[in-house]
Amino acid sequence: MNTLEVSPSIKIPMHELSFSYARSSGPGGQNVNKVNSKAILHWNIVGSKAVRQEVRERFLAKFGNRMDSEGHVVLSSDQYRDQQRNVQDCLEKLGEMLRSVAVPPKKRKATKPSRGATERRINVKKQTSERKSMRKKVSRRDF
Repeated sequence: MNTLEVSPSIKIPMHELSFSYARSSGPGGQNVNKVNSKAILHWNIVGSKAVRQEVRERFLAKFGNRMDSEGHVVLSSDQYRDQQRNVQDCLEKLGEMLRSVAVPPKKRKATKPSRGATERRINVKKQTSERKSMRKKVSRRDF
């Protein structure tokens, strides 16, 4: 596998991705103390040519908290006890993140409430006002 194909327009060469490995936390017996099964993915999205500028900007805006000080995206996975499955999990996470920002969000069209909705809102406000005014104490001067 030479490229990670996220979508037809986004294909990341594997040489842009680097992995490091560490010992996983959690249960696993003696195996957890001997095997580096946790996978940590590093990807320099700022210097990558595989992603268009507008997708890169949306990615940085949405997932800026996943970046380190050098501008690398850092993802980790220790869900599985197998190193290769954790690598695949990291790649799937990256793919999901990129797919979520690949399509630009739709612009919001400004709308106006209908006349009936406005009238209903005002009627409810009047009813609430009347209900609350009935709770007031009656002063002696009103008689």
